[in-house]
Amino acid sequence: MSGTEGPGHRGQRRSASKLMKSSNEMVVRSSGSDRVLVIMAKAPRPGRVKTRLTPSLSPEAVTAFYCCLLDDTLALARSLDDVEVAIMCPASDVDDLAQFAGNVVSVVAQQGEGLAAGLTSVFAHFAQEDQRRTLAFNSDSPHLPRAVLEGAFEALTATDMVVGPTYDGGYYLVGATASHPTLFAHDGMGTSSALEKLLSRARALELSVGFADPFYDIDVADDLNRLAAELRMAPARAPRTAAWLKEWEVVAAQSRIGTGEL
Repeated sequence: MSGTEGPGHRGQRRSASKLMKSSNEMVVRSSGSDRVLVIMAKAPRPGRVKTRLTPSLSPEAVTAFYCCLLDDTLALARSLDDVEVAIMCPASDVDDLAQFAGNVVSVVAQQGEGLAAGLTSVFAHFAQEDQRRTLAFNSDSPHLPRAVLEGAFEALTATDMVVGPTYDGGYYLVGATASHPTLFAHDGMGTSSALEKLLSRARALELSVGFADPFYDIDVADDLNRLAAELRMAPARAPRTAAWLKEWEVVAAQSRIGTGEL
């Protein structure tokens, strides 16, 4: 499947139409809820999102796939009752993501560069003053059962923070009820030791930690294949992503036939 274009151009046309929804930064009035779900996202541009998938997919196809992931993640977040939904992103991505999301969520520019700065910004912005139960959630696990997010919010009634571990040593979710500026400091983000280092800093800050169910996000081709297999059985969990993957599998099979691999 190396080098497969995938249904990228069609996906890009769909995403381009979404980018016409608005031309200004979105600021949506708070729902008044004490629960906030913040999606960590980037603007869907070739070469900037899910770059570890490019050995299997073209940058354009990866971008179209990411649009589907983000769209389904937003739908998952909005399916929760009494939860304010927001996007945290680099400052340069605010306009594009505000247009992508329409008028249903707020899009907030992080302070500083990189994921650690983004996570720090989430809790400084949403949890520092009101101590609301705030979850930072990745943008590539739209197939996560909604009950896991509900459970993570519930865990924050009894612990200082909650973490959703991934099987590769990272985490797909982290939540807290207050801002802890040093919690995401130092290195380790995006590595197999990210979770270990986060928990070490939590211990140093004497924070109690609860855990959500372990899960996986979409980083490499094996994750893509696993997700495709799961969504073949239950496409309603992430319908836009499922439709894209179904088309991708057809294109990939045709590519293998054309190169004599089958």
